[in-house]
Amino acid sequence: MQSRRKFLQMSLGGLTLPALWQCQALAGPAQHTGEKTAVILVWLRGGCSHLDTFDPKPESGSEYAGPFRPIETVVPGMRLTELLPRLARTADRFSLLRSVHHTGGGHPAGSLQVLAGDPAAQDKLTPELPDFMSIAHFLRADPARKIPNYVGVNPIVNYDSFTIAGPTYLGPAYEAFAVRGDPNQPQFEVPNIGLKDASQGERLRERVGLRQGLDALRRDLDLTGTMSAVDAFEAQAIGLLTNAEARGAFDIRQEPDAVRDRYGRNAWGQQCLMARRLVEVGVEIITTTFDGPLCGRVANWDDHAVNHHVFDALQFRAPVFDQAVSALVEDLYARGLDRRVLVVVTGEFGRTPRISHVASSGGGVASAAAGTVQPGRDHWPNANTMLFAGGGIRTGQVIGATDRRGEEAVERRVGPGDFLATIYRHLGIDAANVAIPNFGGRPVPILPTGEPIAELGAVT
Repeated sequence: MQSRRKFLQMSLGGLTLPALWQCQALAGPAQHTGEKTAVILVWLRGGCSHLDTFDPKPESGSEYAGPFRPIETVVPGMRLTELLPRLARTADRFSLLRSVHHTGGGHPAGSLQVLAGDPAAQDKLTPELPDFMSIAHFLRADPARKIPNYVGVNPIVNYDSFTIAGPTYLGPAYEAFAVRGDPNQPQFEVPNIGLKDASQGERLRERVGLRQGLDALRRDLDLTGTMSAVDAFEAQAIGLLTNAEARGAFDIRQEPDAVRDRYGRNAWGQQCLMARRLVEVGVEIITTTFDGPLCGRVANWDDHAVNHHVFDALQFRAPVFDQAVSALVEDLYARGLDRRVLVVVTGEFGRTPRISHVASSGGGVASAAAGTVQPGRDHWPNANTMLFAGGGIRTGQVIGATDRRGEEAVERRVGPGDFLATIYRHLGIDAANVAIPNFGGRPVPILPTGEPIAELGAVT
């Protein structure tokens, strides 16, 4: 009995059976209608410099302007920096929102504001509110699905010792199905998806016995009021392990070499390729974090001078970023997925317009030897740029603006609530009228404040 219980937990990424079905019982009918829309969030952990990428300010003066010159894009009036030539050629297929601001100056607080709408300015070790991905997963839950509906390809989970995303009172059933590791490596595999040998699946069914031998587990479930869900959960768990379609969706080796080359033969490129494969087979919520060795010495976008030479770091990672994101956007349009799938690229905040100069804490990729003074940019929640592509929106736009130094959002200012309302609108979720019970049973609105950004509405 113990081994069977362990199997049931492991087969869905460690989720406990009572938590899964207690939450699904609370969810009720899905809060969406019409076409099955989807979101891909590309998360820049640590916060990308808006000034050196999407919102260049070349006339701001030597204390502010970086070394990268602005370049024109295919959209008249929209300029990026020279670090992003591929995106410049793809600019008619995305829009830039240059006026995002909030009050979360630390990585945890900034992340919780953007991902969950938590208004608190202080950092928290763990979130109190569920992130939008978990909420969407909860509201669009379907036990009949044979592939996870929320997948984190290098998932958003932590910033150092802080947890920056999670389902909180929804329960662990609504965490992302986590895909970890570098999908560019030849030996890469996603565990617990689609057994290779059909005979293994048959033996698994026999061993678990579907409905037999669950008396002890049923007694456990009785305590939580979820006994009726056992059979459906068991079928879903085994279906995930034995579903050849699910296994194929995660197998990017099925893609032609030319397609894999187009995205880039590296972790970020192949993460984006996997995200595209997953939305094609019906996964509706996907996150992919760009961090790790491709970022430089400290493995994220937190380009303080103590961490990185900010301009060396951006120049190091930009070609990979530019190729991966532009390939994802172009591929979605080429495959007719652009109305159904919304791509969002952002981190938790921008970086300080004023350049700081501080001694490096250690040498490595994009960082001078310890003690060497180098340039950096610090946390800046006052202004950030987000990229939106697909989703049926009107593209080729620049929405909002910052001042001449990029310090403050001064035109069409929007906050995290507006961003989240826009995501929920695309997913068909009536965020203004949905509340979910918290741990104490009190209904908590999924979005207390915020209005969908009209300029990012779907074009009919």
